[in-house]
Amino acid sequence: MSKPIRTPEADDFCDAVLSLRSRDECYRFFQDVCTVNEIASLSQRFAVAKMLMQKKTYLEIAQKTGASTATISRVNRALVYGNDGYSMVLERISTSDPD
Repeated sequence: MSKPIRTPEADDFCDAVLSLRSRDECYRFFQDVCTVNEIASLSQRFAVAKMLMQKKTYLEIAQKTGASTATISRVNRALVYGNDGYSMVLERISTSDPD
């Protein structure tokens, strides 16, 4: 049986993230909370999700991001069978992007 993700501690963490008001605040908070490698891994997964949504191939994604095919597959599974978190966020930032 897997651990529940929704706990009082996780609620507090989500509230902390939701309180951040700028990119600089995000960097400051996550640099305190995460290791450099953890931030790099999260950033890489997000880049992979973005490229998968753009219909890039696994080869293109691996070459551009350095992600393994296992990581790309894991992110793809989240996009297909997950909770729509990646899609929700990517849609929000693409509609707010002036480009």
